[in-house]
Amino acid sequence: MSNAVVETQGLVKQYGDNVAVDHLDFHLDEGEIFGILGPNGAGKTTTLLMLMGLTEPTDGTVSVLGFDPVHEPIEVKRRVGYLPEHVALYDDLSARENIYYTADLNAIPRKEAKVRADWALERVGLQEVADKKVGSFSHGMRQRLGIADVLVKKPQLVILDEPTLGLDPEAVNQLLDLILEMQRAENITVLLSSHQLQQVQRICHRVGIFVKGKMIAHGTIAELAEQLAGGKRTLEVSAQTRGGNLEDALRGVSGVLDVERNAAHYLVHATAEVRPAIARAIVERGWELLHLRERDYGLEEIYLRYFQNS
Repeated sequence: MSNAVVETQGLVKQYGDNVAVDHLDFHLDEGEIFGILGPNGAGKTTTLLMLMGLTEPTDGTVSVLGFDPVHEPIEVKRRVGYLPEHVALYDDLSARENIYYTADLNAIPRKEAKVRADWALERVGLQEVADKKVGSFSHGMRQRLGIADVLVKKPQLVILDEPTLGLDPEAVNQLLDLILEMQRAENITVLLSSHQLQQVQRICHRVGIFVKGKMIAHGTIAELAEQLAGGKRTLEVSAQTRGGNLEDALRGVSGVLDVERNAAHYLVHATAEVRPAIARAIVERGWELLHLRERDYGLEEIYLRYFQNS
């Protein structure tokens, strides 16, 4: 194993004939936000449970902050904050009392726990309701308290399983901002499991795409797009040609593989950087170049293409 915060090699989890996680190899670097993206049943939660030592792998190895969750689960739990899909809180206790309870479980002295609780509640914007019972909290407030509950341990790694599920758009944005602030201010490494593509794209440095228990691709969004394109580039081009044939002109540029028309532009598929040559071909004909840019793949298109090809 390397010095990565999380590293798995050949990780497998099988329930009878059902393979929930199939030979997973991935690593998580210090200080990054890594998004595990996939549909329900893809193996995301099972992977998180293995990282936390809450279920044992059928095969393979896993290291979390240098510890083996199977044989050293207490060491892992001391250093890792885990927010499951359904946050476990005590409704008859106040927000502060819930955090004290977590502090007690982690053998944090009460004097220190009071300092940490104030800090964590302020961090998530709940200091004004710290002494109100959690049973009166909205879903968004409960999620924020769940993060405060995670922070009280001052973890090196935070694992979040569908943290925005059931939240309204405003609460989602608040929670995503909180995750980003937490990562930047405390240099906490974050592993986020979600099936919400826009949310993952907004805050994650790298993404792993899960399908049927396998991580079929991982990297930055730019890297995933490049892998998907296979080294090819797609450009959007439009011009005022004054009666000329733009498609023929584009096909005549060296390095262009194919040209197709969509609703607004011509799409030019090429093997190299051909934008200067395209611009020159248009201008030399006396035409007006209206639009020329390389087409970016968004995470939604990347995900759908990988999913369809799996």
